[in-house]
Amino acid sequence: MLLLNTLLALHLLAATAWVGGMLYALVVLRPALAVLDPAPRLQLHMLTLKRFFLVVWHAMPIMLLTGWGMIGVAGWSMAHLPWYVNVMQTLGLVMAALFLWVFFGPFRRLRRAIRPGPELLARIRLLITVNLALGAAVIVVASAGHGW
Repeated sequence: MLLLNTLLALHLLAATAWVGGMLYALVVLRPALAVLDPAPRLQLHMLTLKRFFLVVWHAMPIMLLTGWGMIGVAGWSMAHLPWYVNVMQTLGLVMAALFLWVFFGPFRRLRRAIRPGPELLARIRLLITVNLALGAAVIVVASAGHGW
């Protein structure tokens, strides 16, 4: 039971960092950056994304591994998982794939651009918004499926 609780705690901490970070970036940071001139705004945005993506590079594997670890510790068969666990792991894998797409696609282009334009940040913002919606859906599914 201690192992299961430890895995769950790590899982929830990683989820909080990832989903909470996306919410913060979209709802708090981005509107606050509007008061800055374009050049410093872009520089701060790029530095923030770089640091946030570093957090996600740690949170993502922790979430996936602890999720699968909980399945194993609980003694569940991958062939007979509860519906909510299947939805969580499917959406988690989609979120991971979307993050990798953002990191190796638009974010890499943004970092390499000589004169990065707002369209690259808009693309990243859109994909982060999609990932935030997926993360919120995972939280709802996890809450709905958990038996009290």
